[in-house]
Amino acid sequence: MEEKKPIILEDCPDCRGVGTICHEGGWCVYVECLDCGAHTAYVEYGSDAEKEAAERQVASIWNMGK
Repeated sequence: MEEKKPIILEDCPDCRGVGTICHEGGWCVYVECLDCGAHTAYVEYGSDAEKEAAERQVASIWNMGK
C-alpha cells in the first residue's frame, strides 16, 4: 500500500497567519486563514478520491499565494 504524502500549508499570503483546510457540507473544500479569514476558492468533490485531490488542489492554490 502506498503511503500518502501529508498536505503542508504555508503561512497566509496576506497576514502570515495559520491556514487550515475546511470542508463545506461534504461537497467542497477550501483553505482559510485562522487569523484574518482570507481563503481560497471552493473546489467541489463527489467521492473520497476526488476529496483528497480537491484538498491537494486548494493547498497548492494557497501555497502559491493566490
